[in-house]
Amino acid sequence: MEKKEVKKGRFIQRLIIPYRMVIINEETFEERIQIRVTKLYLALVSVFSLILLGGLFYVTIAYTPLKETIPGYDSTELRKKAVQNLFITDSLITLYNQNIQYLNAVKSVLSEDHLFENPELSDQDLQGENPEAPSFISSIPEDSLLRAFVSKQDKYNPDLNTAKAVIETLLLPPALGPISQEFDADEGHYAVDIVLEENTPIKAISNGRVVFAEWTAQTGYVIILEHSKGILSVYKHNAALSKQQGAVVQGGEVIALAGNTGEFSTGFHLHFELWIEGYPMDPKNFFNFSDE
Repeated sequence: MEKKEVKKGRFIQRLIIPYRMVIINEETFEERIQIRVTKLYLALVSVFSLILLGGLFYVTIAYTPLKETIPGYDSTELRKKAVQNLFITDSLITLYNQNIQYLNAVKSVLSEDHLFENPELSDQDLQGENPEAPSFISSIPEDSLLRAFVSKQDKYNPDLNTAKAVIETLLLPPALGPISQEFDADEGHYAVDIVLEENTPIKAISNGRVVFAEWTAQTGYVIILEHSKGILSVYKHNAALSKQQGAVVQGGEVIALAGNTGEFSTGFHLHFELWIEGYPMDPKNFFNFSDE
């Protein structure tokens, strides 16, 4: 035990034994500098010097562009672009989902699905007996769907300006001629069939954009226009189309030629549908198709 204490005491004494470091001019042997140091002092200076150098190295790498030279370390610019791309991707996904929903609605229009079926609409609404129907729409059986639509809007919009604007938007009939088949929601015929001669010009009812222009096996050449106020106009059984998807058209502009195409066609005519906010409307409530 005493030997260990003796060794420990000698070790400490060696650390604190002073040494004199002298710097001498080699030619004149003149002393320039004298420094009195100990082993403990040299050890502490070395440790603090290493700590200081390590801190300076860390600060230089962490807070200067030198860190971008380290393999595997992403630059600040790359991280910013990654965050921006993340937001753009999220926006594109949202837009993609909206477009998918819109295309599904268009497909339903093409297949004449019952898009207007709504559990909130009672049988009384569909039969045109809703007492809340606006006074500026005539009480005829054919406009029951429009009155049901307007009455629902009335619960959230007391002035009913939206419905008036929808009616005033439709200005021009797509074609003039006798009606061979009326609008009949009960039979699933959400359109009027206008008898026309072959290649009669079919015109856009109002300013809009072509959202669909393709051939279908059942209804031949079909073109669908999107207008303001949530309005869709559908033209089926055409002989040819003069506009492509994405084209912008003006009211009264020729968009197709009347024909007899598709499995469901029974002669040269135009199958014309009018949809407002996903509800099929009787076009005769908005247009006079008589050529007299």
